[in-house]
Amino acid sequence: MFRVNSSLMIDPRFSRRDWFATTAAAGLAGFAAAMLKPRQLRAAESDTALIAITLDLEMSANFPTREATHWNFEKGNLNDQTKQYSVEAARRVKAAGGLLHFFAVGQVFEHASVDWLKEIVQAGHPVGNHTYDHINLLATNAKDLQFRFQRAPWLLRDQSIPDAIRENILLMKRAMQSRLGIEPIGFRTPGGFANGLREHPAVRAMLMDVGYDWVSSLYPPHPNTEPMQEPSAAVLDGIVAAQIRAQPFAYPDGLIEIPMSPISDIGAFRTGRWQLEWFLRAIRQSVEWAIDNHAVFDFLAHPSCLYVVDPEFKSIDLICDLVRKAGSRASLVDLTTIARRATATK
Repeated sequence: MFRVNSSLMIDPRFSRRDWFATTAAAGLAGFAAAMLKPRQLRAAESDTALIAITLDLEMSANFPTREATHWNFEKGNLNDQTKQYSVEAARRVKAAGGLLHFFAVGQVFEHASVDWLKEIVQAGHPVGNHTYDHINLLATNAKDLQFRFQRAPWLLRDQSIPDAIRENILLMKRAMQSRLGIEPIGFRTPGGFANGLREHPAVRAMLMDVGYDWVSSLYPPHPNTEPMQEPSAAVLDGIVAAQIRAQPFAYPDGLIEIPMSPISDIGAFRTGRWQLEWFLRAIRQSVEWAIDNHAVFDFLAHPSCLYVVDPEFKSIDLICDLVRKAGSRASLVDLTTIARRATATK
């Protein structure tokens, strides 16, 4: 589940009016320069925009029905529709000349068959680590770690919270090695954090210690609507402006951050309860901004949500089509490719 709370919307220090006033006053280009640190600016210097499509392989609360919340306790118990959607999404992206980057929770590998995931891997699509139980890496107690451990705290076996987090990450790696014979490629935190891991050097050090040189943890603040309200031009402009804060950069210790680009499917369809056409409008404007500014766009979605709200793959097809029409100005890539460019320019 992608956690959506006030920290993932407009920064509480600013009102919605302040957000748009700042954007309008500075202009998008000026606002970009003000928001980006030098390392972030250099990461976007290439003439080619890097566009990624990423899917988190987990079940999402409130889908397929609003009342469905039991998935919080069994995030990896993927249903057939989610698996089928993932395979078809991978096929479409590969046909468009790109790779789709998946992030799996370890519970996925408890199923009797993972042939569907083997098919995805054999087609060349990378699968990253999303922890075993979809845990909160910033938790300081068992209650905040994951719903499963609220119900069954004995599963932690008296481990400290930092040890439990580390073990959950390594457990996913062992599960993937056992069922697929390969190691995870990259790491994404369950949930997105408005400031990434900037204030958490110990978490960054742990991730690097277990073998990761890049992480996807930052989901920038952005405006949204009240439920079932069509996004105004101002809201859409605010989402586009937030792409500035979704550009890759290096933390002081060298760990590369590849932020998730707003708006996620969960933000649109769970929080905003949008119609699909509104979501497609936000995607189009954000991807076009990335292409025009030689920047990065990291589409964040969940097949357990998309098979319900976008059964015809319109969002994925739209991104592929925008990249195709951009020609040499854009490329459809995985997150490792984005990390390499950020590393080369840091």
